[in-house]
Amino acid sequence: MNKLKVFCFGFGQVAESFINKLINEKKDFDLSITSRQETHQMDFNNIKINSYQFSKEKIDNSLIKELEDANYILVSIPPVEGKDIVASYIETNQKIKINCKWITYLSATSVYGDHKGHWVDENSTTKPSSPNGKSRLQAENTWLSLSNKKNYPLQIFRLAGIYSNEFNILKRLQSGKTQIVDQKNHFFSRIHVEDIGNILFKSLKNFKNNEIYNICDDKPASQNEVVVYGAKLLKMKQPALVKLENIENEMLKNFYKDSKKVDNKKMKAFFKYNLKFPTYEEGLAYIFNNSV
Repeated sequence: MNKLKVFCFGFGQVAESFINKLINEKKDFDLSITSRQETHQMDFNNIKINSYQFSKEKIDNSLIKELEDANYILVSIPPVEGKDIVASYIETNQKIKINCKWITYLSATSVYGDHKGHWVDENSTTKPSSPNGKSRLQAENTWLSLSNKKNYPLQIFRLAGIYSNEFNILKRLQSGKTQIVDQKNHFFSRIHVEDIGNILFKSLKNFKNNEIYNICDDKPASQNEVVVYGAKLLKMKQPALVKLENIENEMLKNFYKDSKKVDNKKMKAFFKYNLKFPTYEEGLAYIFNNSV
């Protein structure tokens, strides 16, 4: 069996979930990653990883050999000052010879902007309203342009709001940092990080060039609905309602400006994937029973 060679630009919770899936499936692989820290070797679940420095300010070019050898390149670094620094780096360094089976760029469903609570799919209009959504859409277009120019195999995953055993509404409720915002007809979608890792694994053998997929669960819901369910699991009192105009956090305000239900039919059909956590209810119940 050929050894997989995986290169991860950034190594956050999605990349970790993907690598854990490779480990659990007993795949033979080499892994290289980047971080903003100086180049070093590190351990991750008993495997040794080379972590190369990669930031807007400083890049260790010795990563190029690993990048050129990689079969699979996962890009999870968010835009920096509105620009995708990975695409920019590859485009600027003309001598880099990428010969991989796929590049996966992790985008976000914020590219859709506000659709007033209606359903959106991959063909829906992208009209981002937040700075994050605008820079994500620009990054997608940069990658699509680079892919067409260099004939790179590219897929784009538009990720809904990610939650995990470590980052979830139950922990925020316990810390007292959760508010229920009084906003009617506000819907958003979410996805458990383990499902993202599983779909990335599926895509190792099931890939189509220049495709975009919404990665989300089956049940868009209001934040209020999720908070109420979480409080019920924890047997806690629900947080008090807060008016949107009284919120000081600008990111949180931007979040409540967009309302949409994200459709995942394309993802499920193409990857032939049944979600481990089809809705927030299964996901939060699992976290409550295993992590809280």
